[in-house]
Amino acid sequence: MLGISSVNRSGGRKARRALRESTVPAVAVRSGLSGGQFQPLSEVDMGRIHEAVLEILETVGIGEPTDEVLDITLAKGAVLSDAGRLCFPRSLMEDIIAGAARDYTVHARGNRKENGGITAKEKRVHYSISGQAVTVLEGASRRYRASTLADIYDFNRLVDTLDHIHMAGVPAIATDVVGPLEHDLNCAYAVMSATEKPFCMSFTDRSHIGRAIEMFDMVLGGEGRFIREPFCIFGGCPLVSPLRFGKDNLDILIETSRLGLVSDIAVAPQAGATAPASLAGALVQVIAETLAALAVVNLTNPGCPMTFAAWPFVSDLRTGSFSGGGGEEAVLASAAVQMGNWYDLPNSVGACMTDSKMPDAQAGYEKGITAVLASMAGCNRVSECAGMLGNLMGISFESLIIDNDMLGMILRAVRGIEVTDETLGVDVIRNVAMGVGHYLGHPQTLDLMESEFLYPEIADRQAQGAWEEEGSVSLFERAHVRVKDVLASHFPDHINDALDAGIREAFSIHLARENMRP
Repeated sequence: MLGISSVNRSGGRKARRALRESTVPAVAVRSGLSGGQFQPLSEVDMGRIHEAVLEILETVGIGEPTDEVLDITLAKGAVLSDAGRLCFPRSLMEDIIAGAARDYTVHARGNRKENGGITAKEKRVHYSISGQAVTVLEGASRRYRASTLADIYDFNRLVDTLDHIHMAGVPAIATDVVGPLEHDLNCAYAVMSATEKPFCMSFTDRSHIGRAIEMFDMVLGGEGRFIREPFCIFGGCPLVSPLRFGKDNLDILIETSRLGLVSDIAVAPQAGATAPASLAGALVQVIAETLAALAVVNLTNPGCPMTFAAWPFVSDLRTGSFSGGGGEEAVLASAAVQMGNWYDLPNSVGACMTDSKMPDAQAGYEKGITAVLASMAGCNRVSECAGMLGNLMGISFESLIIDNDMLGMILRAVRGIEVTDETLGVDVIRNVAMGVGHYLGHPQTLDLMESEFLYPEIADRQAQGAWEEEGSVSLFERAHVRVKDVLASHFPDHINDALDAGIREAFSIHLARENMRP
């Protein structure tokens, strides 16, 4: 009888490969798995934070309110203090939280429409591209250059092929597009041309929203279609920390709310700089600021959905600069997610960030710890999820490919272990232990090969000798080859020539059509 020690390793690999190719495909992970296993705060902790938040909103309030926000809020119970700060009484905030939207859906389009959208609710975990980088790491030279509109298109072409990134977006500034309106509209065009996945972005002025919706309606085939089935959410940072409104993004928040669309904000004070150095104090401030935005949304349009996007950041107090990859950032972000889930609000947080300028070991552990904890905390949209480097100032195509592998592995950890009579497998253990002595060919192993285990796309699992025989290729080098292959071959064509011509007639599109085809 053949024992496990007698199995030829090369032959075993070939047999397993043939087995995988012959079996019915299954999946070990998917979008929307339930997190919440990691809870850095106790129930008592969360209650104390909540009480402190309500005290701040009632007695300190938010500075620099605009006339428009005063008109909206004062008539509905908010109070303007003698210091000119907009305050929200406890009872008002409790009513707002109780009446806020508990979920929202961002739809996919075309061939992805049936299963490609995301629903943010109930600790379901999804991964979302976002960012405001200004540089791109060139894979060949490993040097940075200014980011362009073509980079946004190419980045999202890659996203279109990556299973573990569920939401596309605008990861960088198109530095080659002059003018705020043209920049916003061209970024929207670049993303929706590259993928039919849902996406997020920001606008620089409220007047740009209507023009973008015109473009979105054209893609969906008629006026009013986008409002009914939005495939993009947008917003910005309506609060300037500590505890002040920021006019431009506050205007966008109000405009989005009036339209009944998701307000996808981000509130990102830095502990030690624009928020208290104590992590608990930083949590109190960022949650107060985020709930102030929730109040504006719901006093503008009750029940309109908003992302509870408390994104507490951390400063390196030796320099005062932002640091996105430390243990403090990981636990602080996951605590913010836990508070969002405590309020039962759809939430997001910035994670998978790194201070490293290259996709190296530092990037790996910094991204890993922040992304794992945010996911295990049950973040609905883990943002900045892939491809970001250098404190969010740079993007890397190779890092995007590598991070997708990592996100898949994190999702597998989020999924956990299903314990049933079948999976406990007492009879299986008995039969194998008293029989052949290994599980390689057992029916249970064959059945679970794809559904219980996730295999990396780019990470190396070869034996050392085989890796050396193939040139000792590094992870970055393998990712670079994958980037070149995808960008040379994957040209999404879901926007046909006639529709594209109509969009170009209505809007000043900078991407040349011939550069969007093989």
